[in-house]
Amino acid sequence: MEAKYNAAVKYYDKKDYYHALQLFEELISVYKGTQKAEQSYYYYSYCTYKVDDYQTAAYHFNNFIQTFPNSKHAEEIQFMYAYCYYLDSPIPSLDQTSTRDAIDKFQIFINRYPQGEKVAEANKLIDELRMKLETKAFNNAKLYYRTENYKAAVVAFENLLKDFPATVYKEEALFISLRSQYIYANNSVETKRADRLKTTLELYYKLVDNFPQSRYLRDAEKIFDAAKEKLADKSLAGKNS
Repeated sequence: MEAKYNAAVKYYDKKDYYHALQLFEELISVYKGTQKAEQSYYYYSYCTYKVDDYQTAAYHFNNFIQTFPNSKHAEEIQFMYAYCYYLDSPIPSLDQTSTRDAIDKFQIFINRYPQGEKVAEANKLIDELRMKLETKAFNNAKLYYRTENYKAAVVAFENLLKDFPATVYKEEALFISLRSQYIYANNSVETKRADRLKTTLELYYKLVDNFPQSRYLRDAEKIFDAAKEKLADKSLAGKNS
């Protein structure tokens, strides 16, 4: 068994992770309950990571932490556990479950090791992951607008700005939300049109308050003027009185 362990380490050092994986898999059972168990499992977990099997690696990194909580490798493995979810995070257009899981795991790492060497990197990766969530939320809202589902677009943009108040998409989101609300109001039944036009004005004020020099200002002002003109229509006012 000692010879197998040494051979497995040599395979690992030579980056022959497939052969190392096979030997360490056997050694984990053999060394269970001994001093070599921790180191064998440490190598084995990394082998699964090195062959790009990130879901399996995440499982084993987590299991390592549970099995050897006082290990000298505990902090390192806690980071790697989160990092596997980061690597498994897809492009923004796909399901973002792994992205959210990665953010949660990195936050656990930061809370557990606030002075750790990897905290700055973890925070940087969290920002990157959150940007994916922002992008997905913005693209979903924009899709509602493009498919002329204007009510849903307004709600989706509102949720985007609530979840990510400092989003890089804020200016564009506020403007498309304004335009969507105006179109939605304009196409509403007459009994509800006035209230929805008033919401249009509120969205205009929100845009100019946040971005007084907005690149959308000219178009926004046209929407604002059109909404005010319709609200001043006596026939509309009468039907909503």
